[in-house]
Amino acid sequence: MYPPELVKPMKADLTNVGFQELTSSQDVDHYIQNAKGSFLLVVNSVCGCAAGNMRPGVKHSLNHSKKPVGLATVFAGVDSEATAQARKYFLPYPPSSPCVALFNDGKLVHFLERHNIEGVTAQMIAENLAAAYDEYC
Repeated sequence: MYPPELVKPMKADLTNVGFQELTSSQDVDHYIQNAKGSFLLVVNSVCGCAAGNMRPGVKHSLNHSKKPVGLATVFAGVDSEATAQARKYFLPYPPSSPCVALFNDGKLVHFLERHNIEGVTAQMIAENLAAAYDEYC
């Protein structure tokens, strides 16, 4: 578990642009089971690739002409129960943090695992997500 003062700005990096913070398994189930249309679910993390690549790339992707209707996030290492529940919806993909999941009508349609995030630029992540938005949003 990370100290709240450490993760607060990392959480705010996404919640300040409209992501809903999910902190319990019930929050995750309620959000996913009641969402209509497309939504993005981000597993946030304290790692450098989340700060340098994933969060900036995700935020930049939201400037695209098409984008998900809903935005939600859980934080690995902090919201453990919520993260574990979200990962159940990501199957068959193994646990990964950070990661980005795009759902449409309750089905996982696009997924970026940590190995898709490490070593790439935020711009490449934004372009990858924009292409998925074009197809599913």
